[in-house]
Amino acid sequence: MSLVAQTSNQPLIVWDWIGRNLTNIWDRTVEHIVLTVIAVGIGVLISAGLSLIALRWRRSYSPITWVAGLLYTIPSLALFTFFVPFTGLSVLTAEIGLVSYTLLILVRNMVTGIVEVPSEVLEAADAMGYSRRGRFLRIELPLALPVIITGIRLATVTIIGLVTITSLIGLGGLGYFINRGLQTFSSPIGTTQIFVGTVLSIALAVTADLSLVGVERILTPWRTRRIGR
Repeated sequence: MSLVAQTSNQPLIVWDWIGRNLTNIWDRTVEHIVLTVIAVGIGVLISAGLSLIALRWRRSYSPITWVAGLLYTIPSLALFTFFVPFTGLSVLTAEIGLVSYTLLILVRNMVTGIVEVPSEVLEAADAMGYSRRGRFLRIELPLALPVIITGIRLATVTIIGLVTITSLIGLGGLGYFINRGLQTFSSPIGTTQIFVGTVLSIALAVTADLSLVGVERILTPWRTRRIGR
């Protein structure tokens, strides 16, 4: 099936428009990546702190995940617009919302990864004289990395999708094209903008996920060798 279809004798995709707007497309793609990296990076830092609290004081895990779950269930548009009166149409407004959606995924995976380290491995580490901190950094954390990185992968793909919503507050990266395209959907330029925003957003998500899979393999070579056997 051809990517160029005829609707009322007009092309569905206007390739000339794409060629004329490559600079704008590139700028919006970079904006999309930057918004995603900032959100996931801050989310990882906050979630790491919350996870350490939950691991140290186990009773705090339920309240932490309850609050994170509450934030996760709030519709994205409602969450973004809620902060607009306080922080304006700014990157800060976008990032507050985006970071909020990473917390539940990351905290759950971080805590689960550490908790699921086999008890016999921990006993062996204690028998070898590891301190509590040494055992955590050299045994528990490396063994938990596959689960933790899985959480980062899920959070990253989720945020790449949510960044498009921030176009409604003047940001949004590739969501800018989707939003503009929906406003002029009946025209070839409108469908072209939707096509560009959608395809590139999907490409970003796939690329980010595969990149993180590569990072996991580099950081956990022992796991790759075991699977290969």
